[in-house]
Amino acid sequence: MARSKGKKMEQGIREAMYWKPLEGEAGKAEKVGCLLCPQACKIAPGKRGLCTVRENRDGKLYTLVYGNGSSANIDPIEKKPLYHLRPGSSCLSFGTAGCNLKCQHCQNFHISQVPPEDLLMKHFTVEGVVELAKNSGVDGVSWTYNEPTVWFEFTLDASKALKKEGFYVTYVSNGYINPEPFREIAPFLDGINVDVKAHSEDFYRKVCKAELAPVHRTCELAVELGVHLELTYLIIPTKNDTEEQFQGFSGWVMDKLGPDVPVHYSAFHPDNKMRDLPRTPSTTLMKAFDISKKAGIRYVYVGNVPHGDYENTYCPKCGTKLIERFGFSAQVLELDGDKCGKCGTKIPMRM
Repeated sequence: MARSKGKKMEQGIREAMYWKPLEGEAGKAEKVGCLLCPQACKIAPGKRGLCTVRENRDGKLYTLVYGNGSSANIDPIEKKPLYHLRPGSSCLSFGTAGCNLKCQHCQNFHISQVPPEDLLMKHFTVEGVVELAKNSGVDGVSWTYNEPTVWFEFTLDASKALKKEGFYVTYVSNGYINPEPFREIAPFLDGINVDVKAHSEDFYRKVCKAELAPVHRTCELAVELGVHLELTYLIIPTKNDTEEQFQGFSGWVMDKLGPDVPVHYSAFHPDNKMRDLPRTPSTTLMKAFDISKKAGIRYVYVGNVPHGDYENTYCPKCGTKLIERFGFSAQVLELDGDKCGKCGTKIPMRM
C-alpha cells in the first residue's frame, strides 16, 4: 500500500460520479456542479468543493481519494454506535480525508477538516480491502471516522465486493447525501448510523454550514429502502439541549421513522472550535432519554458516560434484558434470532 503526505496521491485520482458541466460565459463548460450531496458546490477550474476532495480539472470533476485512506482499524460494532446490528461483532473501519459539513464541534477535525495532501494516506484497492477484511477475522466493514459520502465512488465499489464475500457493510454518516446516490449504494449497506446534530435549522446553518431537511430526508429514505437505521444525537450544552428540541426530535422519529429506530444520546466533550463549552451534564442526558421514551421510542440509549442500565437492550413487551453492554462490549442474553427469548416478541435486530 502506497503512503503519501504533502502531495496528491495520483492512484486515488479518477473521474467522479454525480456531477454536471455548467456553462461558462462563452458557452464553454468551465465550472462543474457536484450532484453528490445537498451542498451542490459549483466548482471553478482548478478549485475544489467544500469537502476538499473533489476537484474541477479542465471541466471535469475528479475525486482525489479513490482508495486513499487516512485510517484503518478494527472496532466493535457498538462503537459506531450500532446496537441492533450483529451485536458483539467486530468490523474493519476505514476513513479518508474531508467532509461535506463544517461542524465546529467535530471530534475528528484532524482528518475531516483538512485536504488529503495534509495527511499521511494509504492507498487501498477494492481487492485489498476485501483481503484485509478476510485476514482480520472481522464480520463486517464500516465506512466511518469522517463522512463516507465524500469518497462515495470507492465505498460503493468496495461495498459491492464485500457483500459478495459475505461481510456486512455500514456507513457512519451525517446523512448529507442526495437521494440518487444514496439509492445506488443502499442495496450494499446493511446499516447506517446517522448523526442528527440538532432539531434546529438554525443550529445546522450556524454550526455545521448545512441544512437539517436533507438529513431528515436521508433517514426517511433509509427506512423506506430497508437499510437498518440508528440515530445519534450529540447533546451540546447551550446549543441543542433544550426540552423543545428533544421533544421535536422525538416527535419526528415517531412520525417519520417509527418507534423501533434506535436513538443514541451522546455526551459532548469540548473539542475543535467549541472548547469553551462544558461537558454535557448527566441530568440533561437523562432528560432527553426520558422524553424520547415517553414519546414512544422503544430503544433509547445513552453514551459517552459511565456504565449504566441505559446501555442495555430490553424487550419492550416483557422487560427481559436481551443484551447487556459495558462500554463497547456486548453480551447477548435472551435473544432467539430477532425475537425475545422469553415472550417471542419480534425485536428490530439484524443478527
